[in-house]
Amino acid sequence: MLETMCKRRSIRSFTGEPITDEELALILKAAQSAPIGRKEYDTLTITVVKSKEFMEAFDKGAGEFFGDPNKHPLYGAPMIIIVSSALCDGPRINTYYSNAACVVENMALEAVELGVGACHIWGAMIALRQMPQLVEKLGIPADQTPCCGLVLGKTTEKYEPREIPADRIKVTCVE
Repeated sequence: MLETMCKRRSIRSFTGEPITDEELALILKAAQSAPIGRKEYDTLTITVVKSKEFMEAFDKGAGEFFGDPNKHPLYGAPMIIIVSSALCDGPRINTYYSNAACVVENMALEAVELGVGACHIWGAMIALRQMPQLVEKLGIPADQTPCCGLVLGKTTEKYEPREIPADRIKVTCVE
């Protein structure tokens, strides 16, 4: 598992070829195995988007949202899996975002295992929330919002083992 984690990185170039149904099934199984706070599975929705029309509209709208219509925040990927969550104010708000992030990370790790190109999508989700016409097409429950996603597709890039520095993130220990 640690080897897979050390190989994981963002793939931002795609051939345009979609992943297979078998690969998608394994990636979705990984999503279903994610830890979810208090087992509140009904607070989440996973939406698989294969529609070329939707992907193009989302990519264009996100580029415009970021002020550069030539920018492609979905990197030409043929598919995105969007994880939506119920949101709340107060002490549990972090739980809902964390749940969505755990789902996406599990899918990303499975993509590495399969050699499928994958990239976490966060900023473009902010743009998506500003495009109600597209959000409506996703059929997300009214009490949920798109939080994060994972673009997927075939790529010519390879996941290679890499050395992860032990001090990359500051670590403190309280005894």
